[in-house]
Amino acid sequence: MSYVGGVSKEQLKSIIERIERLEEEKAGLASDIKEVYAEARANGYDVKTLRSVVKIRKIDFDDRQAQEEMLDLYLNALGMIPGGAAAASQDVAEETEDMLERA
Repeated sequence: MSYVGGVSKEQLKSIIERIERLEEEKAGLASDIKEVYAEARANGYDVKTLRSVVKIRKIDFDDRQAQEEMLDLYLNALGMIPGGAAAASQDVAEETEDMLERA
């Protein structure tokens, strides 16, 4: 092996070539994914919603449930969920208590 400045030229070249091959594969996969979304759009599916579903499916169930609870809490606090301000403030208080008890 030949070394330059303490670095193996062959090993470095091998690493760089592996990274380049993986980057090419990644680009190919990205293209394939794009085609699947285009097919879905052509079949009448909403691509934005599909992307959201894919993103959500990657999240652990407990983490997702906690995120959904926090979102509901915030929406209630802002009065964005039907039920009126009084109901929303009561729901927020109850949810806050529940969350604090779990913490």
